[in-house]
Amino acid sequence: MTKIKNISSFFENLAPLQLQESYDNAGLIVGDYNAEVDTVLVTLDVTEEVIDEAIRKKAGLIVAHHPIVFSGLKKITGKNYVERTLLKAIKNDIAIYAAHTNLDSVEGGVNGKICEKLGLENCKILQPAGGQLKKLVTFIPIEQAAQVREAVFAAGAGNIGNYDSCGFDMEGKGTFRGNELTNPFVGEKGEIHTEKENRFETIFPAYIQGKVISALLNAHPYEEVAYDIYSLDNKFNKVGMGMIGTLPEEKNETDFLQQLKSTFNTGVIKHTALKNKKIKKVAVCGGAGSFLLNQAIAAGADVFVSGDFKYHQFFDAENKIVIADIGHFESEQFTKELFYELLTKNFPKFAIHLSEVNTNPVFYF
Repeated sequence: MTKIKNISSFFENLAPLQLQESYDNAGLIVGDYNAEVDTVLVTLDVTEEVIDEAIRKKAGLIVAHHPIVFSGLKKITGKNYVERTLLKAIKNDIAIYAAHTNLDSVEGGVNGKICEKLGLENCKILQPAGGQLKKLVTFIPIEQAAQVREAVFAAGAGNIGNYDSCGFDMEGKGTFRGNELTNPFVGEKGEIHTEKENRFETIFPAYIQGKVISALLNAHPYEEVAYDIYSLDNKFNKVGMGMIGTLPEEKNETDFLQQLKSTFNTGVIKHTALKNKKIKKVAVCGGAGSFLLNQAIAAGADVFVSGDFKYHQFFDAENKIVIADIGHFESEQFTKELFYELLTKNFPKFAIHLSEVNTNPVFYF
């Protein structure tokens, strides 16, 4: 048995909720964080049939990719499938948790799983996120500088690409004067004090700011800690939309499309005109990825694998890339496999079930 909050905390450390898109509704949708469960059902979508499956398998928690609720509900009367699904879950004390665009945005998430299925190598984020990095600047007495740096790095700051513990130090002098209510670490009350200090700078993802500042304050010796937080425009290469990688060996276009069709078990692949050239570099985006077409072209991809392209968007390829639309469900179907792997690895004494319900609403004749 474990509390739902332990499972939600695990997913939110991997894919913080702060990374989800503004329209999204990831997180715990139905249920009590403090409730204990011993069985989880993982699925792409939550439907009435999935709730029935959870009841049969005695699963107290469903972990899904797509949230069953996207917008506000004023009433829950069972007038549509969303309301009926929620009513059935609540009546049967089944919690529902969703990891959606936040899981799309991290390297080990949905798009990483697609890359794995295609056997891609040297994978990286196709469109790194902006506005997700911040810089910390603080001032530390020389003798305590190392301990503060180490604490801040341990909290997750100072990672740049494949490097960690990245920071900058510059020695200078700080001045301060405490009033009668203070208990200064150095110096005397009521007297101006000058202390040799290190100006320390480092960067961190915005979503761990609370953790970083808490570590700073706990490790810093001063009664009042001076620090600045700056928002950065730098791209964060570990977070963003889509991924791009390379095949171990180049393939001709028809062989690659056949691999796609077989791997993703899709009834049909909608694609642009073939260019009669080899496929080596592949861009991917689970779900509806047409917004990344220009990024895929700019990155030099030979093919862009995604779903939900509209008719006129196929023209935008302009013979620069092959668009391969394999379908929304098909592109994301292995997300529940990803959930299963993550949960069984991190909660080994737990019963994890892969949903057997096909929730794809699209059929091919």
